[in-house]
Amino acid sequence: MESLYAITTGVLTACGLYLVLRGRTFPVVVGLTLLSYAVNLFLFSMGGLTTDGAAILDGPSDYADPLPQALVLTAIVIGFAMTAFVVILAMRARSEAGNDHVDGRKHEDGEGRP
Repeated sequence: MESLYAITTGVLTACGLYLVLRGRTFPVVVGLTLLSYAVNLFLFSMGGLTTDGAAILDGPSDYADPLPQALVLTAIVIGFAMTAFVVILAMRARSEAGNDHVDGRKHEDGEGRP
C-alpha cells in the first residue's frame, strides 16, 4: 500500500510540474490542482497507513492518527479556494490581455512560440 501511495504521489507531482510549466493558463491551473492533490496524499501518508485502526480510546492500542486527516481536510478547503482564485485571475488576465498565454504576449503561431 505504501508503494502505491509513493508512486501515485510521484506521478501527480510530475504531471503537475509539467502542466505548471506550460505556456497557457488552463494547464497551469490544472497543474496547480494536481500539485495540491500530491501534497494532500503526502500529508495523509505521513500519518502512517493503518488498516482497521480505531479512533483514539483508552490505552495504547493501534489507532489511526487524526492529525494528518485534519491537515488534509484543511488543505482540501484551502486548495479549493486557491483554485477558484487562480481561475478568476486567469479569466481576468485573458480579458485584459486578449489571449491566454501566461506571459501576456501575443505569438504568431498557435503553439506559443514567436
